Amino acid sequence: MIVNDNEAVKKIAPSKNLTREQLNLKKEILAFCEKQHNCDRKRIFIVEGNAGTGKSLVMSSLFSQLQKKVKVQKESGLYNTKNYLLVNHPEMLKLYKNVAGTDHYLLKKEFERPTTFINRMEKEGKTADIVLIDEAHLLLTKKDRYNHFEHDNQLEEIIKYSRVIILVFDVNQVLKGKSLWTSKRLAQITKSCDVQIFKLTAQFRVQAEPDVKKWLTAFTNKMIMPFPHKQKFDFRIVDNAQQMYTLIKKHDREVGLSRLLATYDYPYRLDGKDYFVTAGNLRIRWDRSKPTEKLPWAERKDTVAEVGSVYTIQGFDLNYAGVILGPSVSYDEQRNCLLLRPEFYEDQAAFNGLKQQADSTEKLQKFKEQVMLNAMYVLLTRARKGLYIFAADEKLRTKLMKLKTI
Repeated sequence: MIVNDNEAVKKIAPSKNLTREQLNLKKEILAFCEKQHNCDRKRIFIVEGNAGTGKSLVMSSLFSQLQKKVKVQKESGLYNTKNYLLVNHPEMLKLYKNVAGTDHYLLKKEFERPTTFINRMEKEGKTADIVLIDEAHLLLTKKDRYNHFEHDNQLEEIIKYSRVIILVFDVNQVLKGKSLWTSKRLAQITKSCDVQIFKLTAQFRVQAEPDVKKWLTAFTNKMIMPFPHKQKFDFRIVDNAQQMYTLIKKHDREVGLSRLLATYDYPYRLDGKDYFVTAGNLRIRWDRSKPTEKLPWAERKDTVAEVGSVYTIQGFDLNYAGVILGPSVSYDEQRNCLLLRPEFYEDQAAFNGLKQQADSTEKLQKFKEQVMLNAMYVLLTRARKGLYIFAADEKLRTKLMKLKTI
């Protein structure tokens, strides 16, 4: 029987209990916000943490409590302030607006895309009091006329139109050249502000022993370690993509929230047509773009017949994930490590803007590889109960299959 706890809204509901670490973080941020009127400089609170540490849950809970102070607690210094939560991710924005529909103190209009917020504030000549930014590593670092952003950096613009900013940042989840963030770049942009940093450390998503987490961390840094020991977390390397899909469908019937994912190595266009992933003996449709759907991609029943991309699944949990590593991820036999081939990466738009940042061919290659590794990191850190990996590249598949017999 599929449990209701799979619903993403419930996972980040403001009413959900927080851990001691998360409660301490929330308390620090609230105190930080209360002091906004006693400071002449802009104030920025940075929340760091790896995938699965509960950053979005904290943001949801925090924003609900902030807005309670805004609307009903007249004795609070935050009463009647204008606050917003921004996220540059359509699926996550959809989720937050669904959360607003379940919470007494939140309104859907208080959740926006960064560009919408910046353009509206600029046009109206207004300034927000407190702005929360989830997935701040997705903020644009260059002009993007296609998305109606005409400035040089979204965070710089948000700072202009805000008194206090609370942002979530994970440098390992930078996915595009037009959002080319590093910790150094973040420090440079915020150096004129009062900055406080808190790092979340407890992992809640991947319910595996440390050796699995170490293996995944090494793998997304191009290293191939000995295979982890057998444990409750179902971690497998598979050589048959169709059988992997059959297993994912079985888990989805039994516990729900089980999906196939793939690196962006297969053609896809936003033109209303269907595009397919062909890996080994499996041919299956890429996720269809449905911006009007209220539920996130992973929760819709029809999407078990699709493959999700990094842009579809970033920020969300799965119970079981079957990950297809496409042709851009191969194996270097001489160095015994991953060999990344950007020329086979279908999401070439992800590399836009990297050339201007690189002062050599080697540096450009490194930038491209890091974008690809970050995308792989996102895909491989979605699953709570089990993870299956299929490598389309024969050299890599052979190497990974041999790990199981060592």
